[in-house]
Amino acid sequence: MAGLDISKLALPQNQTGAKNSEEKDPLAFLKKDITLFSPINDKFKESFYLELSVLLSAGVDIKGSLELLEDQQSKAKLKDLIRTIRESIISGASVSEAVRQTEHFSAYEFYSLQIGEETGKLTQVLTELAAYYTKKLKQRRQMMQALSYPIIVLSTSVGAVGFMLRFIVPMFSDVFKRFGGELPYLTAQIIKLSKALESYGWTLLVLIALIVAFVRMNKQKEWFQRHSTRLILKLPIVGEIVRRVYLARLCSSFALLIGARVPLLQAIGLVRKMINFYPIATSLEQVEKDILQGELFHKSLSRFSIYDAKMIALLKVGEEVNQLDFFFDKLAVQNNEEVEHRSSLLSSALEPMIIIFLGLIVGVILVAMYLPLFQLSTNIG
Repeated sequence: MAGLDISKLALPQNQTGAKNSEEKDPLAFLKKDITLFSPINDKFKESFYLELSVLLSAGVDIKGSLELLEDQQSKAKLKDLIRTIRESIISGASVSEAVRQTEHFSAYEFYSLQIGEETGKLTQVLTELAAYYTKKLKQRRQMMQALSYPIIVLSTSVGAVGFMLRFIVPMFSDVFKRFGGELPYLTAQIIKLSKALESYGWTLLVLIALIVAFVRMNKQKEWFQRHSTRLILKLPIVGEIVRRVYLARLCSSFALLIGARVPLLQAIGLVRKMINFYPIATSLEQVEKDILQGELFHKSLSRFSIYDAKMIALLKVGEEVNQLDFFFDKLAVQNNEEVEHRSSLLSSALEPMIIIFLGLIVGVILVAMYLPLFQLSTNIG
């Protein structure tokens, strides 16, 4: 089938807003499925695309399919969204245009649906979009499963140590004052730490709040994205997981678009707008320029460290045999499996380390508090 020329299509300016605000945060993949105040999340999109593709495959027309989906929704906002799409289609709009007008779907989804309509593969595109969101949700759940227990334990540990330093240690300190004498070095240092926490506790909280505000204000700026992503990618285990997550998303997107016979140059532009993770976005921007100058796709990618040698080698083969979509799909599967493995490894490694760390901290505080009592009992004896 001949490639569909979408170079004349203008990218709607209001279409990437919701998605860009999510994608520019380097850790956004951890947060998207936990949206508490917006019902239009990835979970809804997954079920929406899957159920719509099933109904269309069963021979139900688009109007009837949307009516059935609307009746299934329990939330008023979701009913209104699907009703708006259905009414736009009845008024003469295409499916892709009706979806775009809601402003709840990304430019990537709009173009994918448009390509599906133009090529007569709308049902296939809907199925692939559902599969894309299924993989993305699975990645996020794996990460949350790997991180949730360590985060809870670490938060509890910090709270317990803070409580001991703020309330328990001062009680012992008052008792020690009555006995007089010189305190053991470890005890004296713990008491100093407790007094510092009492004196500067609010200052510390204000400083943390200022740091959070600073990050929120600057997270969309290029310099912040450049430095923050560089820092994240250097973190042990976590950095590699983040890299694999975005590579899996990149490969899934390319597999979908190239499989729908989108020209490579247009596919790169769409993926760049969809995956606005700084190292990938900047690399794809340069890759576009290189291809326009006659450079091979895999050779241009090889200049950027975020793409590993194995990925470049497979894409070189895919480019030579004109089956890039097949190799991108395989790479997406491999990266997803690697994310699952490393997430499990992260969880297994962090849990005992945090428990041991907490035990050591609490143990040191308790020993420091009881050392003077042992010393006193020895002197009395």
